[in-house]
Amino acid sequence: MAYRLFEGKEHASIYQQYRFTPPSGLKDIIIQYLDKKKGPPHALAVDLGCGTGQHTRLLAPHFKEIVGIDVSECQLEEARSVPGYTNVTYRTGTAEELPFEDGTVDLLTAASAAHWFDRSRFLLEANRVLKPRGCMALLGFADTNIRLNYKDCGDKLNRIYQEVKELLQPYTSNPVAASESKLQDLYDAIPFPDKERIESYQNKSMISVSRLVGFISSWSMYNSYKRKDPQGAEDLLANIQKRFLDEMGATSPDTEIEREWEYFCVLASKPL
Repeated sequence: MAYRLFEGKEHASIYQQYRFTPPSGLKDIIIQYLDKKKGPPHALAVDLGCGTGQHTRLLAPHFKEIVGIDVSECQLEEARSVPGYTNVTYRTGTAEELPFEDGTVDLLTAASAAHWFDRSRFLLEANRVLKPRGCMALLGFADTNIRLNYKDCGDKLNRIYQEVKELLQPYTSNPVAASESKLQDLYDAIPFPDKERIESYQNKSMISVSRLVGFISSWSMYNSYKRKDPQGAEDLLANIQKRFLDEMGATSPDTEIEREWEYFCVLASKPL
């Protein structure tokens, strides 16, 4: 992986606490695609940039074995701390140099991670390790289309959220911008003729104000800002939480709001 921004123990702990598991409905679409293109049995899945393992664990029931790969040993320590998944293992590594034999992987997937990969090197490795008709599933979320709803103040909450993103924009890297484009350049570069895109998978869930602020603290651009101005970053989070609660007329950061979020997914199947 060409970028190494999430390797510290503190950031790994924040990821485990505040990053969201992708929706199970989108996971079902991925498994259905794999069933259609390759067919069972599904022996091995590899989750690239797995972080603290949320997506890895979601896929676990559908495979004999699933391996989570990440550059950060701290992230993997958090992932390994979650019990109950006997068919899951985690390894330190990168998407560009995979520790698997040629033609052995049924599914190669990445959740909110593929925008960090070296595109050409990753695609060469994907072509090497996938079985014939094996599949890629690269998913993420479009943070530009998030909607927050609470009573009659949803528009005000959305403005606060967008203001935070604008404030942190100078600390945004090019890969984050690639994610916001729904991996269009990566999709175009995939050499397999059999490929498709899910442009918009809508997801609604309830989230506490404190968890939403915690999610913001997991952003790469927030952590770039924090390295430059630690106290300013802490003050920013406190201010965001206060503004949310003030607009809501609430006092407890455990107060829940509705979050509407748009996911996307790039799917591709290696030819015979």
